[in-house]
Amino acid sequence: MKLSLFGIAFLSSAAWICVFTQSSYGAEASAKPNLIPSAIPPDQSLPDTASLTPAHLQDFQKPLTEARLLQSNSATVSLERKATDIAQQEEPLDSSPEEEIVGVEKLQKPTSTPVYTIEADEIRRESADSLAEILRGLPGFAVNDVGFGADIHTGTFYRGASINQSVFLLNGRPIGTNVNTYHGGTDLNSIPTGAIERVELSSGTAATLYGSESVGGVVNVVTKKGTGIPQFNGFAQLGSFSSSNYRGSYSGSLGAVDYLFSYQRFKAENDYRVPVGAANRGADGRLFNGDSTQDNYYGNLSLDLNDRNSLSLDVSTVTSRRGLLYFGFPLQRDRLDHDTVNLGLTWKALVGNGEDSTLNTTLSFNQDYFSTYGPTQAVFFRRGILNSRSFNARVEHDWQTSKTNNLRWGFDLQNSQLNGEAFSTLPRLAQLNGEFDRDRFQAALFALNTWQITNNFQAELGLRQNFTSEFGSYLNPSVGARWALSPNLALRGSWVSVHRNPGLDQLYAFDTVHNWLPNPDLKPETGSSWTTGFDVQLAKSFTTQVTYFGSRLNDRISVQSGRWANIGVVNTNGIEAALRWQVSSQWSTFANYTYTDAKIGSGVERGLQLSTVPFSVARFGIGYASNGWEVNLYANYFSGARRALFTLASDSPRDFSPSWFSFDLGLRIPVTRGLGLTVFLENLADRSYEKANRIYQPGLTYRVGLVSDF
Repeated sequence: MKLSLFGIAFLSSAAWICVFTQSSYGAEASAKPNLIPSAIPPDQSLPDTASLTPAHLQDFQKPLTEARLLQSNSATVSLERKATDIAQQEEPLDSSPEEEIVGVEKLQKPTSTPVYTIEADEIRRESADSLAEILRGLPGFAVNDVGFGADIHTGTFYRGASINQSVFLLNGRPIGTNVNTYHGGTDLNSIPTGAIERVELSSGTAATLYGSESVGGVVNVVTKKGTGIPQFNGFAQLGSFSSSNYRGSYSGSLGAVDYLFSYQRFKAENDYRVPVGAANRGADGRLFNGDSTQDNYYGNLSLDLNDRNSLSLDVSTVTSRRGLLYFGFPLQRDRLDHDTVNLGLTWKALVGNGEDSTLNTTLSFNQDYFSTYGPTQAVFFRRGILNSRSFNARVEHDWQTSKTNNLRWGFDLQNSQLNGEAFSTLPRLAQLNGEFDRDRFQAALFALNTWQITNNFQAELGLRQNFTSEFGSYLNPSVGARWALSPNLALRGSWVSVHRNPGLDQLYAFDTVHNWLPNPDLKPETGSSWTTGFDVQLAKSFTTQVTYFGSRLNDRISVQSGRWANIGVVNTNGIEAALRWQVSSQWSTFANYTYTDAKIGSGVERGLQLSTVPFSVARFGIGYASNGWEVNLYANYFSGARRALFTLASDSPRDFSPSWFSFDLGLRIPVTRGLGLTVFLENLADRSYEKANRIYQPGLTYRVGLVSDF
């Protein structure tokens, strides 16, 4: 399926058929500041005042490492609010305040690639229970399987790149494990949303700053911080198929220390009816072994040492217990225990006497522990354990060298360790049983220079020199540019060299779950990725971004004949579009569409789409908000994906799952001041459809909750 008439029609008409709410609950709506930055006319220069130096044009391309201090004064104004303040100095004030568009990616300061942000309020309005549910609404992302019955390994892609071909960060530090076996990897369905302040999505020259393996892009999860008077926030939700979601947080300040502590538990049985041929369909016609439980603890402490130095410490843990699904027969009974710990200590300092030089130093530790175990066809037993740990250090200097030039440079250090065990009682596999213990050291020097050549033209040049203990050293450059043709139209583009090393498990660990053999002779994946597009502001409240993206990846790693191997070239081309329109103070709209052609360029599957990568995905909505009442209607489209992973003997490797279209409805009803009722109805048509690889969405489901602030 190529770019169809549906895609063309969608791009031209989506803004007229979808509207989304954006006001806060109760009295919060009238008190909340506008966070959407108005566009700065590209034909005007920035104000030449020292107080605005931190909000210079180049700062807005780096939302992943904000350099602001942690004080509760004007220095803590958010990046988005700073953009609004600058824009208001250059444009006439509007007597009618523009409200926040909820569920829509906020446009950051113009850069060579689009930067999308979704905030905590938007996450709450979309009733997202996991990071996977957040990302599925962002341009460029294709998340095959979220919500009820979501499995861990059915595919999450950003611009056709897998999870391990994109960079995932927590507060600017890595959380990805680069693990591929034993159902490992970054499980987005097990990362809860209670402690998330916002999610930022960037690409292009961001690879220079955060890793050359950023084939798709960089996803940064920013967690919440406490401040001010002590406050308790609670949320309790019950839903279909014994699902429940409870979370609570306590935050405030004690002298110079700001603090926040939170806990969240999500649980679902997922024992709904599925059609004949569905994955793990039990004798009673219901989904078998699909239950899931996650517990998350999070804490943050922030301290302003003085007006130029601050410290912050945050710790996040996730404990996940779930069953695994099998895409064929007989039933899979394997279980997966997944425990994560991420700890980070950050020191931010203003260097010198001004505000044009900021030093950020971060020390962090990340651990992912995977244990997969269970019977093999109820006869033999198998177990796979992977314990992945990494110690990271990062120093970055953000230097505004002049009014028109910004330099970000520094170094990264990472020591990765992987140990585990492979065990099977199956006689033909028992000879492969054993333990393994491997490590890898990586270092990188990076520099990204952004030059405002004229008032209308900005150029970016980046270099990242990498050093590894296994694959030597390699250099990855990047370039980007943005040209404002008029106050309402700008062109942009970027190119970046990418390089991803094989995972330690792919090199050395036998996978007893899938019976995949390691390959110590694997080569790194290398290639390039690029973007080009335009930003249009048709009116103050109507903006559009359209981006063409592409990549060419050599020596892509996949499984071939039961063994990890370099399968050859993959060429990816696609289009993503994001529209938003504030129709009135009570009505607003957003629409996202992504088309991805990820074509295998060599080997026996040459010319075929990568398995589980859909050609088209889209999301849009319609809604209304007034006086604390909210009504949000969403529409979702998925074109289907190739079933070439875990297929049945009767399947053709060219088969695609059927396309589907669904509607969801969200409500927020004020009860008293500080207390609200939330309702989310999913799949309003009550039609079961295949999400991915024979994993089905149940019919109409519900989630009902109470949210409180004290």
